Amino acid sequence: MVKSKSAVKFGKRGMNFEAEINATNDYYLAHGIAVIHKKPTPIQIVKVDYPQRSRAKITEAYFRQASTTDYSGVYRGRYIDFEAKETHQKTSFPLKNFHEHQIVHMSKVLEQNGIAFVLLHFASLDETYYLPSENLIRFYQEKKGLKSIPLDYIKQHAYQLSSHQIPRIPYLDIVNQLCEVN
Repeated sequence: MVKSKSAVKFGKRGMNFEAEINATNDYYLAHGIAVIHKKPTPIQIVKVDYPQRSRAKITEAYFRQASTTDYSGVYRGRYIDFEAKETHQKTSFPLKNFHEHQIVHMSKVLEQNGIAFVLLHFASLDETYYLPSENLIRFYQEKKGLKSIPLDYIKQHAYQLSSHQIPRIPYLDIVNQLCEVN
């Protein structure tokens, strides 16, 4: 009996989507390609429990303000700002994952000639898309009544990214195609 070997998918070896983006950004930084980091979530610590001095534990905290997007940085002299979202759905991406302040923020980045986009990962399909913010903003404004972005819309207005071993999610390849970068 001959057993067939399944292909190894290097891009998805036990890492979650955010970890893969962080690994990609680490690669870009280490190779002098770009400086892009995850933005910290702004929180206000209210209460800390000190059972021992070396074991302080935050027991109560609140978001200070609504955060904007997940990542920002510089690539070839241009500001980059993007959001990363993941879903287990197979036919659409829930719009509830995007908030009005994020849409406004991405619009303002574009107004300043920055590069803004969204990385959408369909975990069940093992597919990742680069959706330019212009297309997300247009859909969001025109289709406010819809609860999700159909996968067909994403396939028409986004760019599918293939996973690589290094960098894991090569989103700067699409930035190079779409934007004038020095």
